[in-house]
Amino acid sequence: MVIPKKGRRFGGGSSNQKAIMRNLTISLFENGKIKTTVAKAKYVRSFVDKLITIAKKDNLAARRNCIRLLGNTEAVQKLFNEIAPGMYQRSSGFTRIVKYKNRAGDGAQLVIMELLIK
Repeated sequence: MVIPKKGRRFGGGSSNQKAIMRNLTISLFENGKIKTTVAKAKYVRSFVDKLITIAKKDNLAARRNCIRLLGNTEAVQKLFNEIAPGMYQRSSGFTRIVKYKNRAGDGAQLVIMELLIK
């Protein structure tokens, strides 16, 4: 098991962290918003911003790069057809993180992460 030495760490190795990042990103693209913890939302925000920036180019190479990073063609189609055109005027800041409440089990701070689509 390879554990990253820098940055945020979630349970398991690097493959588990990549899976967490991909699954949260796919859920965000499909639903427009997700409920998660503060740490996971901050971790996913940079990945989502990079994907949207790539998708704004709207060419075949950008589409293939997003499919490679996400591994889900339906989410990439929605990213290119619905999300990226709505973000064309923005240069950054594609997501909003709003504090929600504390989780009952362990008291972790929950947030709602949403896309800022016009």
